[in-house]
Amino acid sequence: MSSGTPTFSPSFPIRRIAVAISFSPYCQSVLSEAKHLADVLGASLLPIHVGEKTANKELEVLEMIKELKIDADLSGVTWDEGKEVKVILDFCDENNVDLLVLGAKVKENMLKFYIGSVARKISRKTKCSVLLVTDPAATPQEYNRIVINGVDDVKTENTIDTALYFAEHLKTKEAYIVQELDISLSLNAQVYSLKQKKELQTNDLLINAAIKKHQGKNLQIISKVAKGKSGYAISKFAQTKKADLLVMSAPETQLNVVDRIFTHDMEYILAHLPCNLLIVHQRVKE
Repeated sequence: MSSGTPTFSPSFPIRRIAVAISFSPYCQSVLSEAKHLADVLGASLLPIHVGEKTANKELEVLEMIKELKIDADLSGVTWDEGKEVKVILDFCDENNVDLLVLGAKVKENMLKFYIGSVARKISRKTKCSVLLVTDPAATPQEYNRIVINGVDDVKTENTIDTALYFAEHLKTKEAYIVQELDISLSLNAQVYSLKQKKELQTNDLLINAAIKKHQGKNLQIISKVAKGKSGYAISKFAQTKKADLLVMSAPETQLNVVDRIFTHDMEYILAHLPCNLLIVHQRVKE
């Protein structure tokens, strides 16, 4: 490995989970999902609301906390005012948050896609991993089937390890590590396909090592190749398999307007969430 190549520390264990409270119709469900994860992973729960603190809001939060049996002394709500994205990002940095849980709509119109909702902006800018919950329910959902992006990239080993850390704690039954085979960008599709197939074979070594390390009696890990445009192929695969969670590495840099117009793979997934999405942020070693 060259001196210019970054190395990463594991993005787990998860010790501190922040959850944004928005007082939307599914607010309690998002809080319930975050509380379930905190219980399963043995993490502390840090709720935050960006907006004015009123007596009615405070009473509503206390009622939710009581109903969900959350320890109010350990999980007190932080109230802050300002621009939502900045406040939440600063909160996560200041509290060394490992995972941020957000509610996210499955589909958004094109106007919201290009402007960027709060969830999308935070997902692109945060320094911690992010879980976007697409269909929060009062009763925490099960994560029986997860799909993991197995792209040939220096970050992938850590992303796979992080995904399987979640899988083992959430008692997941099936985990698919998916490599995408995209020939749509090449003028010489045959040559490009051969090049990609060689890359897939090289990456198979990493994936097979991950499978060997994590394969357990109650978790089946399967390696797959999905053909199609990057982002679209794995999203379609997750839909076909009726996955409960899709796991991706966080982009290295913030995407600019041009990237978003030509639909970067992560941007496509953020705009067409096939299921819950875990974006794994890499912890770069100093």
